[in-house]
Amino acid sequence: MINLDDPQVYKQYDPEGMLIHINEMPQLCQQAWQMAMKFDLPQDYSRVNKVVILGMGGSAIGGDLAGSLAISEAKLPILIHRDYNLPAFTDAKTLVIASSYSGMTEETLSSFEQALETEAKKLVITIGGKLETMAEQRSIPAFSFGYKSQPRAALPFSFLPIICFLQKLGFLGDKSADVTETVQVLQELSQKIKEDMALSRNPAKQLANRLYGHLPVVYGGGIVSEAAHRWKTQFNENSKAWAFYEVFPELNHNAVVGYQFPPELASKIVVILLRSAYLPKRIQLRYQVTCQLLEQAKVGYQIVDGDGTSELSQIMSLVLFGDYTSYYLAMLYKIDPTPVKAIDFLKEQIAKG
Repeated sequence: MINLDDPQVYKQYDPEGMLIHINEMPQLCQQAWQMAMKFDLPQDYSRVNKVVILGMGGSAIGGDLAGSLAISEAKLPILIHRDYNLPAFTDAKTLVIASSYSGMTEETLSSFEQALETEAKKLVITIGGKLETMAEQRSIPAFSFGYKSQPRAALPFSFLPIICFLQKLGFLGDKSADVTETVQVLQELSQKIKEDMALSRNPAKQLANRLYGHLPVVYGGGIVSEAAHRWKTQFNENSKAWAFYEVFPELNHNAVVGYQFPPELASKIVVILLRSAYLPKRIQLRYQVTCQLLEQAKVGYQIVDGDGTSELSQIMSLVLFGDYTSYYLAMLYKIDPTPVKAIDFLKEQIAKG
């Protein structure tokens, strides 16, 4: 098996530098927050009663994370919409946020074009492309951040600005102290799991080794449900591997019954349970009982806990841990984590159609 402590491994299998982006996560969070704090929003944007976030893939996951963080505090619904068509309920009391890293995502462009025909308040998050042009032509606020990477590596810019904007509009309390703590937590965590920390003391490398040749299934509940979603997509895109995710408590009403067949799969699956100190006691109990069921089914599992004292730091520390783990798994599979050739092929074929 590949030696994850060998620096040459990263030079050989990561020629485009995905590791650089993962290592930059703490400072990107700080940068994204500072940029968003300086960004002005129209005063009437606070006079809405729902938020619809348009996006796909690596651009939409920021909305997912924002929604999971805000659900216990925000007094209005936040919907993450992945489709070509705008929800029919979009009206003058709706804030539509179109998030597309490239500004060229066809589903997002389609639904945003429909939003232009409504009286909804509108906001764009992008680095450019057609989406930014559409916003400029109609004097729509556009948060353009200009960070060059794969969309999934620019997560701080699709996540923290949304939190900041919800704060500015009065839908969330001040998260500045949480962001400061989160940056510190991520810096400390990175030192523990980055590439120059030996396998013997590096839990992310150890987990990647355990996942090699296995199917990862990621469980999460409450505020870390969408962190589990992020882990799943990072295994797909970075590791080029099959992966799935499930959410508590729903998975206890169906998924746990499916551990039995086919029996030969049990030894090839590893369940990763993402856990947070902020989970309600009943959900924490469900984690415990679910682990008992996994043991009975002879399915391997591992619990990964969030770090820090704030909900934000708990979420982002789990995200960072997952990013490193998926990256190390890519190295074990001897695959460049950056390209997404299957998605590129799909886009080419769709464009021909």
